[in-house]
Amino acid sequence: MRRVSKKKPMNGCRAIFAPVGIALLFAAASFAQDVKTNYDHGADFSRYKTFSWEKVQIANPVWADRIKAAIAADLAKEGWRPVESGGDIAVIALEMDEMHQTLNTYYDAFGGIWSWKGGYTDFTTTIDTYQVGTLVVDLFDANSKKLVWRGSSSKSLSNKSDKNLKNLDKGVQKMFEHFPPAAKNKDQS
Repeated sequence: MRRVSKKKPMNGCRAIFAPVGIALLFAAASFAQDVKTNYDHGADFSRYKTFSWEKVQIANPVWADRIKAAIAADLAKEGWRPVESGGDIAVIALEMDEMHQTLNTYYDAFGGIWSWKGGYTDFTTTIDTYQVGTLVVDLFDANSKKLVWRGSSSKSLSNKSDKNLKNLDKGVQKMFEHFPPAAKNKDQS
């Protein structure tokens, strides 16, 4: 008679691969920064030279000056200068944080038993919760009160303030990477 072992010979592999898989998932997610921009194609950005702050709405007031400094630095690169009030452009910055969940299912390909229904019978599902911060920057023509440009940057938040500050700077730089939008050539219309 043949002896059948009820032990799963590769349980150690599952114990190693599951944490490695989770680490890789979070490593990939931490590098991705979602940046979007849009603008009024009829706006003439060459006529804007100054900007003033209309509003900075965030949950943590410590970050207000950091956000203003990051945005002002990129606008200054384009020759725009800040004024206390009455700028050509009114700047509004809004911060939003959301909790997200990810379901991760790991199938034990090494020690699992293939069932007659065509799938592995041994699997583990975990729920990972993480916080995503989004910064939205709106630029309004101060005279017409019309939105002329919007940028947003979203990224998973860290428990480390320095890392979040680096991500803020990178996100704002990416937002303003192609700013101001190039004026359309009227001959191509």
